[in-house]
Amino acid sequence: MHDDETDDTALDLAFTALADPARRRIVARLSRGPATVTELAEPFEITTQAISKHIRVLEHAGLVTRTRDAQRRPVHLNPARLEMLTSWIDRYRLVKEQQFRDLDAALAREAAEHHHRAEHHHRAEHHHRAEQHHRGA
Repeated sequence: MHDDETDDTALDLAFTALADPARRRIVARLSRGPATVTELAEPFEITTQAISKHIRVLEHAGLVTRTRDAQRRPVHLNPARLEMLTSWIDRYRLVKEQQFRDLDAALAREAAEHHHRAEHHHRAEHHHRAEQHHRGA
């Protein structure tokens, strides 16, 4: 499989997993540190089985991992996958930001040219009036 295809599949899985609000809340909670399924279920008022299903989706997407710590199996965020999402988003954000900077520069040039033309027109008109006044006097 080509790297771009692998990246696309990983992005698809991650964004699909994050489309669910409960999974986004789980990710938000895990951003504060690892937690067990039981700990994750407490604030959600849903069963540990339902949380486990969400965790499996997040695991399949590579967003979280589970480790064994004695009898506990804490769930951790996978920073590498989050970095992949951030990089993908940043690529397009940076393009848009450059387009806005280019637009700002073009508008500033246009405003400066307009100001210059208006000033030139004003001076020419003032000069023309002064000549007429001088001739009429």
